[in-house]
Amino acid sequence: MEKKLTTLQKFYEKEVVPQLMKKFGYKNEMQAPRLRKIVVNMGVGKGAEDIKIVEAAQNELSNITGQRAVITRAKKAVSNFKIREQSPVGCRVTLRRSMMYEFMERLTRVALPRVRDFRGLNPRGFDQGGNYTCGINEQNIFPEIETDKVTRVQGMDITFVINSGSKEESYELLSLMGVPFRQRVEKAAVQKPQAVAA
Repeated sequence: MEKKLTTLQKFYEKEVVPQLMKKFGYKNEMQAPRLRKIVVNMGVGKGAEDIKIVEAAQNELSNITGQRAVITRAKKAVSNFKIREQSPVGCRVTLRRSMMYEFMERLTRVALPRVRDFRGLNPRGFDQGGNYTCGINEQNIFPEIETDKVTRVQGMDITFVINSGSKEESYELLSLMGVPFRQRVEKAAVQKPQAVAA
């Protein structure tokens, strides 16, 4: 049985890979960086006090990603935040294969353009391994969320795990796949005012 590719998967294989091979001089398609998984994490600070908050976040994250979210629990007790060991502190989803591509397409083409005064994602969110993490301030930008039913504005972190050798390769991969990065501002050369002839 032939596996069904999503629109973004087909675009990656037919358009993105050839462009990456040309730019970085790969001799084989398998050398091109590719997305391994996307991890979406919601931290719910007050979840330790009220499990209903965590359950609401879990349901919302499940609706957003299309996959059941798991509740994350504290590994250590933190007295300053009134968090006990194993207290629920958030929820998380790990997306792979077609689910990953479908979520990425909805994120870049539908959700992010709905952010008020959106100017692009910060291009400095790459780690040394080439993985990229960005933060979303509220869940309402996703059309799967009914705004009038939201009881608490909740942010999330989204991590793109990429098997590449550098930040530059990962940046190029995500850019070609439609991730809207903020333009890198180059310092303009300061020109000295010319003397006016008398």
